[in-house]
Amino acid sequence: MTDATANTGPLVTADGRSLKASLNRALFRKKLIAFGMVVPLLLFVMATFIIPIANMLVRSVDNEIVAEILPRTVVALESWDETSGQLPDEPVFKAMVEDLVEARKNRTNTKVGQRLNYEKPGMSSMFRGSARKAGRITEGPYKEALIKADKDWANVEVWQVIKQFSGPYTPGYFLAAVDAKQNPDGSMEFVDNDKAIYGKLFVRTVVLSTVITLLTLLLGFPIAYLIATQPSRIGNLLIICVLLPFWTSLLVRTTSWIALLQQQGVINDILVFIGLISEDGRLAMIHNATGTVIAMTHILLPFMVLPLYSVMKTISPSYMRAATSLGAHPFLAFWKVYFPNTIPGIGAGAILVFIIAIGYYITPELVGGTDGTFISNRIAYNISSSLNWGLAAALGVVLLGIVLIFYFLYDKIVGIDNMKLG
Repeated sequence: MTDATANTGPLVTADGRSLKASLNRALFRKKLIAFGMVVPLLLFVMATFIIPIANMLVRSVDNEIVAEILPRTVVALESWDETSGQLPDEPVFKAMVEDLVEARKNRTNTKVGQRLNYEKPGMSSMFRGSARKAGRITEGPYKEALIKADKDWANVEVWQVIKQFSGPYTPGYFLAAVDAKQNPDGSMEFVDNDKAIYGKLFVRTVVLSTVITLLTLLLGFPIAYLIATQPSRIGNLLIICVLLPFWTSLLVRTTSWIALLQQQGVINDILVFIGLISEDGRLAMIHNATGTVIAMTHILLPFMVLPLYSVMKTISPSYMRAATSLGAHPFLAFWKVYFPNTIPGIGAGAILVFIIAIGYYITPELVGGTDGTFISNRIAYNISSSLNWGLAAALGVVLLGIVLIFYFLYDKIVGIDNMKLG
C-alpha cells in the first residue's frame, strides 16, 4: 500500500501536461468565447443606455460655461461679499468689461447670457447688448460706463446670480426641478405654490400612470383569461387581434382618438343622437387628463394582456376542476385557486405598463392639453425648445429616481422574483 501511494503522482493528460491546468485552460477558453459573444450586446447597451444616462447625470450638475467665458470676473468676484447688498468694486466691473470684449470676439457672450437667463430672466438680452457696447469702453471708471451701457448692471441681484453660478458644478438645476431656488446666502427656499410647475407635473405623472396601469389591468385580465381558455385556433386569432395595434402607427392611433373624443367627434355625436346628452352638454374628453388616460390605456393595453396571457396559459385547467369537484363555488375556486397563480403575470404587466406610461410624451402632448401632460413633455420642451439641457437632465434624473423608488417598493411588497412572463 505504501508503494502504491508513493507511485501515485498528479494526474496528467496524454501529452504529459497537468490535468488540472488543462481543465483550467479549457474553462478559461470557454469563458473567453462566451464573453466574446456578449461583447456586441455589451457595447450596444453601453452606447444606448449607460453612456446617455452618465451624460445626463453630468449635464444635470455641469456649470462650466460661466467660468470659461467670464474667467476674470469670476476671480474678481471671489473677494466680493454678495450678502452686503452693495455693488462690487471697480476691479470687478473692469474685469467684466474685458470678459465681455473677449466674449464678443469669440461669439460666446450669447451662451453665457442664455445660461444665466435660466436663473434670472432678462440676462440674455443684457449680455448681448452690453457685449456690443463694451468695445467702446476703453478707460475707467468702468462701473459708470457699464451701468450706462445697461442699467441692469446696477442691480445687485445680477451680480449675485453671476457669482452664485460661477462654479464648475451647481445644484441649481436640481433645485429648479423640485420648484426650489438657492438664495445668495446659500439657503434654499421653495417657490410660491402658484409658480410651482414641476412638483405638480411629477405628481400628475405618477397618479395618471397608476390610473392607466389599473385600467389596463381591469380590461386586460378578462381579455387574457378569454384567450388563455380558448382552443388554440381561436386563441391564436385573438392574439393576432391584440397585436394588431402594433402594426398601426402610434401617431395614427393617437389622432384617431382625437377624432373620436373631441366635442364634435364621433362619441359625442352618438351620445347626442341616442339622447344621453344634449347638444349644449357635449362632453370635454380631449385635451385634458381624460383624453390622456383613455388614449394611453388603449395604447398600453397589449403590454398588460401579453404577460397575463403567457402566465395564464401555463395554469392547468385541472386546478379549477379539482376545486369545484371538492365543493367550492366556481367564483371561490377562481379567487382562491386560479387568481393567485396569475399574480406573477399581473406583477410583470403592471410594472411594464407603469414604467412605459411614466415616460410617455407623444400621446399626452397630442391629447393631454394643459391638464393631461406628463413631466416627460416638459423634459422634451427643455431639450428642443428652451434648450435648457441642464434642467432637462435634472428632471430626467428625478424621474429616474422616482421609477427606482417604485421598483424598490414593488420588490419589497411583491418581490421581483415573483414576476414572470410565462
